[in-house]
Amino acid sequence: MRTAAGNHASRAKRAEAAAAAIRSATGARWVGLYTVADGVVTNEAWNGPAPPAHPTFQADQGLTAHAIAAHAVALSNDVAHDPRYLANQRDTGSEVIVPIILDGQVVGTLDVEDDRTGAFDGASVATYEAIANAILPLWQ
Repeated sequence: MRTAAGNHASRAKRAEAAAAAIRSATGARWVGLYTVADGVVTNEAWNGPAPPAHPTFQADQGLTAHAIAAHAVALSNDVAHDPRYLANQRDTGSEVIVPIILDGQVVGTLDVEDDRTGAFDGASVATYEAIANAILPLWQ
């Protein structure tokens, strides 16, 4: 993380507020913000019906691994049939992982889940990419 230790509490509150605002504005079932550092992905904040089933996991796992490796969105519109998917507290229909990139490095991800299969199209992915750019200051 690129923030000073003294800023951690403030950053956590801002991340919680961001996750809640994103979920409210988009109607997603679940929204999570994660930090990627030293090969580990750690949940910073979430908003939805339950906490993340994997609050910390290796950066080479799940859809997140694909987003990190490609520096690009990882999308699954049918997680039940996607072998990359890390099962959570209950299967969703669709998930999109948007990498948050700072100085050429993936420093975080925006994780959005929806109950429906086929939930994300080009327009919704573009919206989440714009949101990821807007929340980049959380990692600066």
